[in-house]
Amino acid sequence: MIRETAMIRPILAALGLSLGLAAAPAAAQLQGEPFIHDPSTVTFSDGRWYTFGTRQGGLVSDDGWTWRSGPVRPGGGVAPDVIKIGERYYMAYAVGGGGMSGGHASQVKIMWTLSLDPKSPRFGYHDVGVVASSDGVETADAIDPAFLLADGRLWLTYGTYFGPIRIVELDPRTGLRVAGNQPVDVAIDMEATAMMYRDGWYYLLGTHGTCCDGPNSTYHIRVGRARSPLGPYLDHMGTPLLKGGGKLVVSARGRDIGPGHFGLIELPGGVEKFSMHYEADMDRSGRSVLGIAPLLWRDGWPVAGENVAPGTYEIASERSGYALGLATDFVRIPFDARASFRAKPDDPVAPLPDQTLAQDGPGWPQGRVRVDLADYMVRPHQLWTIAPVADAGGSFGAPYYKLTIAGTTRALAATAAGEVEAVPAFTGAAEQLWRVDQLTDGTYRIMPKAVPGGRTGLALVAVGASTPTLAAFDPASPAGRWTFRTP
Repeated sequence: MIRETAMIRPILAALGLSLGLAAAPAAAQLQGEPFIHDPSTVTFSDGRWYTFGTRQGGLVSDDGWTWRSGPVRPGGGVAPDVIKIGERYYMAYAVGGGGMSGGHASQVKIMWTLSLDPKSPRFGYHDVGVVASSDGVETADAIDPAFLLADGRLWLTYGTYFGPIRIVELDPRTGLRVAGNQPVDVAIDMEATAMMYRDGWYYLLGTHGTCCDGPNSTYHIRVGRARSPLGPYLDHMGTPLLKGGGKLVVSARGRDIGPGHFGLIELPGGVEKFSMHYEADMDRSGRSVLGIAPLLWRDGWPVAGENVAPGTYEIASERSGYALGLATDFVRIPFDARASFRAKPDDPVAPLPDQTLAQDGPGWPQGRVRVDLADYMVRPHQLWTIAPVADAGGSFGAPYYKLTIAGTTRALAATAAGEVEAVPAFTGAAEQLWRVDQLTDGTYRIMPKAVPGGRTGLALVAVGASTPTLAAFDPASPAGRWTFRTP
C-alpha cells in the first residue's frame, strides 16, 4: 500500500529528490514485443507463460515480464480463452460474428491439448466441437468466450454489445456442453467477459466502451456479482448487469489506453494479478499490447492495483508499523525543549528545518551496514529511493527495482546468511534487485531476485518488532507485508 503523509519537501529538495507522486503508473509496460489483441487468460505450461489472441498467434514469456511471439493454435477466429483442467488445456475461440463481414452469425468452438508449447511432444490440439452459437438473426453474438471452473462445475460466458451476455455449462471432463443445458442471459452493454469465484460470490467482469480505435478507444472493465453463476448479477449500487450496471475495475491510466479482456492470474503466496490488453500503448505507436496489473480486493470487490511508482518513501512494516532504515546512531535535531515548553502563546514561531543528509550521514558506519526497524522519524537514514532497473528484467508484470538510501548509493541487498543489509554501492548484482508485488489488500511483498548461495523463495519479513530478515512469505501473516509511504 502506498500512503501519503505530510510532505517534507525541504529534506527531499536538499537531497535533490522528488516525492515521486506519479500521475502515471510505474513501469507498468511489459518488455519485449507484447503486441496482442483480445488476449486469453495468461496460463502456465511447461515452464513458461502463454497467452493467445485474435487470429492464430500468441505470446510466450519465461518470467511474465518480457514477452515474445511464438505460440500457435489452429482454427483462427477471435478472442480465445484457455483453462487447464487436469492434464488438459482447453481452448475456446469464436469463428464469425462480432459484426465482421457485416454479420453476427458465429460459433464458439472448443479444443484441447496436453501442452501449450509447440515444441513439446505432448503438444497437439484435439477438436471437441461447437458449444454455443448465434444464427445472425437473433439479437445475440456468440464470440468472446471465457471459462470459469468453480466447485467442480465448468461455465462459459460469451457475447457482445449486439445482444446479451450469455452463460452455458460445460462438462469439465470433455469440454462439451452439458446435455440439455440452455444459455442464460446475465448482462448487457458489455463484451469480452470473464468470471471469478471468491468467498461464495460469482463475479462477472465485462469490458464496456468502444474498441479498436487506438488512443480513442473507451474500453474499460466493470464488474457485478451474484450468489449463483446464473445471476442475477448486481453492481455495488444494486444496479443489475442486465440493465447495464457494473462497478469500475480499471480504466485508462498513464500512457496505456483502453483496457479490456480481463483474465485472473493466481500466483503463489496469495498474489493475484490480472491480464488484459490495452487498446493503445502510447509509447508503442498506439498499438494494442498485453498488460498485467495487481488485483486488489476492497469491501468484497475487485479493483486494479498498481506497481510502486519510482520515488522516495518510508518503507513501513505492517507487523509493527516501524520503518526500515540503516542501523545507526540517532542524531538529534537541535532543539531547546525547555524553551519550547516555557513559550507563551503569542511568542513568534518559525519553521524548523528538517534534518539533512549532511547532518545525519557522517556518523553512519562505513562499508556494509545492518538494516533494522525503528520509529519513523523522517530521518535521511529511513528514506528509500525505489527505481526500476533498466535491462534487469522483471517478474510477472513488474520490473526489478533497486532500493537505495535517498541521496546516496547505499543499496539494500540480500546476504548469503539470509539477512538484509545496505551495501556501499549498487552494482546490479542479483541480490540487489528486488521484486515488489502488490498484494490483494494493497500492501506489498518484497523479494530479492536471488540470494547468494542459491536459496529461493525468500521475502523481506519482520521478525519481532525491530528485526528485518529474509524468510518464507506467509500470506496469512502481516510480518511479510510492507507499506510504501511518501514522506
